[in-house]
Amino acid sequence: MSQKNETVTLILALLITAALLGGGFWWFTRKSGINVSGVGSDGSNNNQNQQPQPTQTSAPTGSSTTFPPPTNVPSGTIVSISGSTSMVQINQVLKNSFELQFPGTTVDAKVGGTNQGIQSVLQGSADIAAISRPLTPQEQNQGIVALPIAKDEIAIVVGKGNSFQRGLTNQQVLGIFTGQITDWSAVGGDQGTIQVINRPPVSGTHQVFQELVLKGGNFGTTPNITTLPQDATTPLLRALKNDGIGYATYAQVANQKTVRTVAVDGLTPEAATYPYQRTLAYVYKEPASPQVQAFLGYVTSPQGQQAILRPQ
Repeated sequence: MSQKNETVTLILALLITAALLGGGFWWFTRKSGINVSGVGSDGSNNNQNQQPQPTQTSAPTGSSTTFPPPTNVPSGTIVSISGSTSMVQINQVLKNSFELQFPGTTVDAKVGGTNQGIQSVLQGSADIAAISRPLTPQEQNQGIVALPIAKDEIAIVVGKGNSFQRGLTNQQVLGIFTGQITDWSAVGGDQGTIQVINRPPVSGTHQVFQELVLKGGNFGTTPNITTLPQDATTPLLRALKNDGIGYATYAQVANQKTVRTVAVDGLTPEAATYPYQRTLAYVYKEPASPQVQAFLGYVTSPQGQQAILRPQ
């Protein structure tokens, strides 16, 4: 046999031997459970020298992470909130109870509408946005998360002196706010123009009303529909007078002496099956700062939820 053939035969023998040894080693480690790389046969990490990782609660995009109730919040902590006018009372009661629970802390709550609150969080000028509509996919993709904190009803309201004393059907409400029904006599009232007082498009309540009541359609553009320049409830209620109709978060009008709510399909906002309900939420940007974690942990605690439910 030539030297060249002997060399080829030797190389083949070495390769076969290495393959047999490797296969045997693999079979042995599978059977015995020995792990030399830190990853077990079932994909788990068995490296005993690896440092344990902290546990973190996670949630799908657009939902909320759960924060534990705080036991201590450092004095000097400031939490800034901006957003929906629908959450003014909730913001105030949580501010009062949080500051009382943790002396030396400050909750600075401002209003300006849901959209403005979201932009403030994205720009870093606010820690939390108070919102009265769901986040859009585009907003979620910017790294912000909504934490639902309460349910709320949107009430249909008229002035106390309005001669219309009946309820409305869902279809009649739709017709009024789309401009198809413009006279009170068309819904069983006295003859006279229905003056519709609408919130501006930047209002979260406006946007939810458009989805819940108008089924995604647009508000009417008839001459009897007036859109306010700013999202504020008090000017809206004043503008109702004796012939107007509008809408507002129920918590803001429940105890008002100058207006009254109108039943829809025989149901008032207090009813569990009232048709115009929505979720109110606080929005924050991930990762949540220590002050955001502390405040939202308090908001979702039994004590915080009781504060929200307490009569205003």
